[in-house]
Amino acid sequence: MEKVKIGVIGLGRLGMVHADHLVNLVSEADVKAVCALDQSQLDYAKKNFGVNTYTDYKEMIDTEDIDAVVIVTPTGFHPEMTTYALNAGKHVFCEKPVGLHLDEGVREMEAAIQAHPELTFQLGFMRRYDASYRHAKELVDNGKIGDIIYIRAYGIDPISGMESFTKFATDNDSGGIFVDMCIHDIDLIRWYTGKEPVQTWSLGNNIAAPQLEAIGEYETGVATLKFANGMVATLIGGRHAAHGNQVEMEIMGSNGWIRIAQEPEKDFVTLFTEAGVVRPSMQSFAERFEQAFINELKDFIHRVQTKQPGSVTMEDGIRALLIAEACKKSAETGELVKIG
Repeated sequence: MEKVKIGVIGLGRLGMVHADHLVNLVSEADVKAVCALDQSQLDYAKKNFGVNTYTDYKEMIDTEDIDAVVIVTPTGFHPEMTTYALNAGKHVFCEKPVGLHLDEGVREMEAAIQAHPELTFQLGFMRRYDASYRHAKELVDNGKIGDIIYIRAYGIDPISGMESFTKFATDNDSGGIFVDMCIHDIDLIRWYTGKEPVQTWSLGNNIAAPQLEAIGEYETGVATLKFANGMVATLIGGRHAAHGNQVEMEIMGSNGWIRIAQEPEKDFVTLFTEAGVVRPSMQSFAERFEQAFINELKDFIHRVQTKQPGSVTMEDGIRALLIAEACKKSAETGELVKIG
């Protein structure tokens, strides 16, 4: 099969990771160009990836001979960039979430995807591509733990990243803790159960980072989701883990439990010294989910080559955003919120 010619939009923390993976680890991809606003990022990409560089994504799409774009920009730009790329005849891989709010831009994005069934659109919920979460899905689907009763999920970034996050959130609306972070676990819960929550009661605080209050952000968010059959899920999102990147999930069934990544272990080394017993921890989501990021891009490229729709759909993105927005509303109002 011919390689898929790619343009990458966005070269921030994750954008650079995706570009590096596409250039060096995804053999069926051929990165032709990148687009970013930061000249130092463009200079790095030109030197290390040998690509053309742009500061205007429309110019890149209109000028370059590319088949697909990979969108890794701040969330607020996802709808307009996806819509433009699809209408220009390009396949699209777009990072989550689909947008900051279920607004006109997201609906236009949805309409563009529906108008171009010949093009592959895939959303970047990469945890579906992680080996541990996929194994858990197989166990659930095969009935190994019976009926799901309760799910608990943590997603907590290292506190060492607080300064860079505060700057990002000040310059760009992150969408808040539920849209920006808990949405990954919302997607997984829908994936595992095949069900939609009907109510949420959520809370947030800034005890670990009071400076976030000034920009309208919660540092910690906790949401309880209720499902029509009585199943319950608890989501905890935060940015205060002193030890590293804490991402874990527990699925409680009627005749068994699954626990995924109880500790964020870096490797199989344990250090024994006068300081005690120490296990190194992973320090970032990019490290924890490196293989998952590679796997999802490989799958996207394969689906473009074989003319298949993306495995993670716009509907998945809209449902996850709807739930996350309900959690945010509950935290802001202190009230139980119905999920439509």
